[in-house]
Amino acid sequence: MAKRVLVLLAQGCEELEAVTVIDLLRRAGIDVVTAGLDDKPVVASRRTTIVPDASLATALAGHFDMVVLPGGMPGAQNLADDARVIDLVKRMAGEGKFTCAICAAPMVLAKAGLLQGKRATGYPGVLEGLGLKPTGEAVSRDGKIITSRGPGTAMDFALALIDALLGKPTRDQVEQALVR
Repeated sequence: MAKRVLVLLAQGCEELEAVTVIDLLRRAGIDVVTAGLDDKPVVASRRTTIVPDASLATALAGHFDMVVLPGGMPGAQNLADDARVIDLVKRMAGEGKFTCAICAAPMVLAKAGLLQGKRATGYPGVLEGLGLKPTGEAVSRDGKIITSRGPGTAMDFALALIDALLGKPTRDQVEQALVR
């Protein structure tokens, strides 16, 4: 059975992070569902319009192995301000599922109380303002929590997500085909 990943798209998200994750996970054969916070197309931070597969309300009825939160501003703040998103990441973590965030979006995991005592990274300044000490790594993994620094680390982040779900051989196969 294919792994299923929910990628949440908020107005003002960072499109490089969102599209890179969606693309690479689909290359790995993962069933990716994108969901907007409402039923409108998402206008990302650089004015790229992305049409989600579903609304969050619809997606919440589904089963997922991982949830991924792209960053960007005000996208990450929009995610953090949505109680359904906070409840979702708490529920996923409680069920032992992967909760993943890049750039400014680790602030959502922090708001949900998931980063206390965990190794995590994020866009410079985002986690420090929340009283957390980021690792500074391109990608940090602590159990089922995977975080990354920003747009420049999006490919490394996506490959780490593939590794977490399907293992290193699939990760390596996807990376090799990218000709990095």
